[in-house]
Amino acid sequence: MAVLTLAQKGTPVPYIAAALGEFANEFSPNTLTICWQSGNTLQEGNKAATTTLEYNGNTTVGEPAVVTELAKMAGAEQVETQQQWIKFATERLTTKNFAALDAALAELNHHLVMRSYVAGYVVTAADAALWGALRASPIVQRNLKDRTPMLGDHLVRWFLHIAAQSFVSRLVEAQTAVPNDKPLSVDQGSFDLGLEGIQDGGVVTRFPPEPSGYLHIGHAKAALLNEYFARTYNGKLIVRFDDTNPTKERVEFEDSILEDLTLLGIRADTITHTSDYFQQLYDYALLLIRRGLAYVDNTDQVTMRDERGRGVASRCRDQTVEENLERFEQMRQATEFGQTCCLRAKISVDCPNKAMRDPVIFRCNLTKHHRTGDLWKIYPTYDFCCPIVDSLEGVTHALRSMEYRDRNPLYEWFFPALDLRPVAIKDFSRMNFVYTLLSKRKLQWFVDQGFVTGWDDPRFPTVRGIRRRGMTIDALRQYVLMQGASQKNMLLEWDKIWALNKKLIDPVAPRHTAVVKQGLVPATIVGAPATPEVRDLPKHKKNPDLGTKRTVFSSLVFIDQADAATFEQNEEITLMDWGNAIVESIERSSEGTVTALSLRLHLEGDVKTTKKKITWLGQAPDLHPVEAMLVDYDYLITKKRLEEDDSVEDVLTPVTEFSDPAIVDANVDSLQQGAIIQLERRGYYIVDKTRTQSDLGLVTLIKIPDGKAANLASKHKEVPGTEPKKAKTGSPKTNPWGKKVAATPKPSAETSDADQSLNLPKPEDVSSMYVTRPVYGDVVLETPENVSSMYSTKKYC
Repeated sequence: MAVLTLAQKGTPVPYIAAALGEFANEFSPNTLTICWQSGNTLQEGNKAATTTLEYNGNTTVGEPAVVTELAKMAGAEQVETQQQWIKFATERLTTKNFAALDAALAELNHHLVMRSYVAGYVVTAADAALWGALRASPIVQRNLKDRTPMLGDHLVRWFLHIAAQSFVSRLVEAQTAVPNDKPLSVDQGSFDLGLEGIQDGGVVTRFPPEPSGYLHIGHAKAALLNEYFARTYNGKLIVRFDDTNPTKERVEFEDSILEDLTLLGIRADTITHTSDYFQQLYDYALLLIRRGLAYVDNTDQVTMRDERGRGVASRCRDQTVEENLERFEQMRQATEFGQTCCLRAKISVDCPNKAMRDPVIFRCNLTKHHRTGDLWKIYPTYDFCCPIVDSLEGVTHALRSMEYRDRNPLYEWFFPALDLRPVAIKDFSRMNFVYTLLSKRKLQWFVDQGFVTGWDDPRFPTVRGIRRRGMTIDALRQYVLMQGASQKNMLLEWDKIWALNKKLIDPVAPRHTAVVKQGLVPATIVGAPATPEVRDLPKHKKNPDLGTKRTVFSSLVFIDQADAATFEQNEEITLMDWGNAIVESIERSSEGTVTALSLRLHLEGDVKTTKKKITWLGQAPDLHPVEAMLVDYDYLITKKRLEEDDSVEDVLTPVTEFSDPAIVDANVDSLQQGAIIQLERRGYYIVDKTRTQSDLGLVTLIKIPDGKAANLASKHKEVPGTEPKKAKTGSPKTNPWGKKVAATPKPSAETSDADQSLNLPKPEDVSSMYVTRPVYGDVVLETPENVSSMYSTKKYC
């Protein structure tokens, strides 16, 4: 993989290279890793070095030269028209001669009179380069802001349309994420791990997940970094399943991990299992025993832990080789005595690094293995098998998180002890988030207790969980790569990753309308068509490529109680996508709730003068609003950082699911599961279930965080002086804290008329909406269709 580095404050800012780089990644996914750095140059004393491109062991410096290489990667090399316009961008649009620039802009504007794109019927590298040149020009940007005639209407139209493309959104997000006065942002790390012995084509890395759970965001970082270095040096990536604990491991976890890796754009060159090497690992254990470097210990676990802590030698440490071999054979056969034993490496009794105090390297387990069956009764530990298999498989650099740093000397001890080729170790920091658990053991506890619906629960930090919450794979991949390989441990907020996600989905998320059912207000529209009229409106005003939606304009519409409650007599408001209307009458219940409205259309009114722009829903005989459930979530725990001795049960958030019954426009009924939309004035949502998938015939929409810190704050507010309540185990139809899952509010006197006029089914309970089918059993797709879909992929053959 090539690495494109850009100076954030270059003169000019290298927007041409940046735009071409981002477009190249769309043209051919994962072509480039793009990094912005603070400052006006990447090489001290060389102001022209605003851009560098590292590829195939070569480094190209300077934007003009880099643009030439990027144009090839973006598919423009064989298209003469694109080449001409890229040259136009780099030469004529970068001139400092005002008259020459004015002439170039006029020519480009004229070219775009009857065109949406400069070199064809779709966005190409030429559009990317031209947009980058115009974005880098202070003169163009000043005239664009003031909407002067210098640019021309067609040029402005084209520029804004390209600015709404997903590759431009990624560019802007990445560039603005770097602070002006620091070389790297808080959430961004360097890729410099100081790898030694690098040879192009000779680097081999590995990602060794244990198939005992689903891939989470921390695993994603490890996987992407290993893939990054393998591809950067044209090397090889091994995905190896560390399947040495049959008690926890299942085939379903392997399948899900492979699917999630594919979604992340990670393609292993080789897929292996530690179980492939069980015989060799057993033989190496025998070799250690014969060399006097291992012994079989039948000390009970409590005593062993105490002795290791105090630095006291086990009574079994000085057994003869013959006695250890005989005991190890009993372990292999799983005799009654053998099951009380374990094999320990004979390294040190009182080393300051407790990881070196005669660690366990083999133990008994009678559970049937999912690959080898009951062939083996003893299994190696991770600390024993990892360095050996790394060496056997040709791994050159073992990249792993810093939680293993104390065990690095143990990793290195086995190479000379067993005459194995050594493997270099490099550490990187874990990716920890506030209010988030990444421990598979703790996550498994939530699953086992029934506190969540499964490993794909939207509250889980698993790849599947955050996908179900609306995170796109592009955003996840970009954010993880932004972290780099830094060794600085950080507790990250969720705002930046969700803000990046919003940048990607906003240009492609169709706009729809929802009205909450609680307190639903029917409004009579005076001046509306006597017969409901259906019009085609754009799904996205800035992205016509998304097509149109059917919108009903009728004399009876439905409005949110929250909006209606703010209306005043004779007030002029704006009905979005329709026009202005004047409030003629307001009917209220004895409690003050609005029960009905009468509005008179005033379409000649100026929408710019009204303070209230509201959403609404009409209905036609053959086009009714659809019933839906709007779901939002809170964090599972109330503490930002969970310490090692903290009990999860003491910090459980009392309520983590929030649902509002609503009606949505009929167009939503045709959306597929995983489609991402924006509900006007409410935010972004992902279709978790269609009506046909729901037991209650509801469209289930999960709210996608927008990256705003205020919206990502924990919804739970503790009362000072009180302790968080411990969780109570509930039945499947209760939430984890013993409270019944929120049911659809019963229609009140104020809402019953509106509900009847809607003629919608009234679900009695929504608890079943949280029951999900196993993700690994869903229909599998080969490739994603677009960024707004959540999708599965085919597993490896």
